[in-house]
Amino acid sequence: MSVAMSSTCPGTYCGRMMVNGSVEGECGVCPRGERANLQNVCERCTESPELYDWLYLGFMAMLPLVLHWFFIEWYSGKKSSSALLQHITAMLECSVSTVVTLLVTEPVGKLSIHSCRVQMLSDWYTMLYNPSPDYINTLHCTQEAVYPLYTIVLIYYAFCLVLMMLLRPLLVKKIACGLGKSDRFKSIYAALYFFPILTVLQAVGGGLLYYAFPYIILVLSLVTLAVYMSASEIQSDHPNTITPHRQYPLAHTLLC
Repeated sequence: MSVAMSSTCPGTYCGRMMVNGSVEGECGVCPRGERANLQNVCERCTESPELYDWLYLGFMAMLPLVLHWFFIEWYSGKKSSSALLQHITAMLECSVSTVVTLLVTEPVGKLSIHSCRVQMLSDWYTMLYNPSPDYINTLHCTQEAVYPLYTIVLIYYAFCLVLMMLLRPLLVKKIACGLGKSDRFKSIYAALYFFPILTVLQAVGGGLLYYAFPYIILVLSLVTLAVYMSASEIQSDHPNTITPHRQYPLAHTLLC
């Protein structure tokens, strides 16, 4: 019996479309925003993300902000006022990117999203589970089974990069006049490196990050704080005073 005439579809992620209450068409990939259920019928994702899903999205959204703050402090030297303004700008960029990303994701125009529940690690890597019913031809059913947890992060990074390129160079050029020409834009150059790295991490290791991010937070918070404190001047005439130069480790600790 052919795949098209069978009541079920091969593989975990292949499904058939439901039109006017009846299942029609051949087995194949479900449209974006839908996922094959246990009956191999493409079903629209209408559930709200679980708390763990929101925590994962928050973690992925905070990575660019924490890296922005780290490199701003790293390259700002003793220009505390300049660094503080760049910190605020970086937070503004990430906040606006978050709002815009939520607005362009289904349901469009609302600060909420519909999602497919994550059931297992393989949901993140459906391209590895395309079945071969006759052991010769492959039925391609690659889809975003964890919609929209996979692509929404990539969209967010794209908006962050665009806003950074629009806002940050003008700000840095205006307020960082005391730094050399080769130094004032180093925090921006660093972002041009870590954004592609974050994108590749999400594209390749999104599923692993989803399950491991609570432990990654603990490790990263310790490592980044240790590196920052070892490279910064932490002694002053008023050790109990929270200066702008110390706001990065304080904010980092609170966020993590």
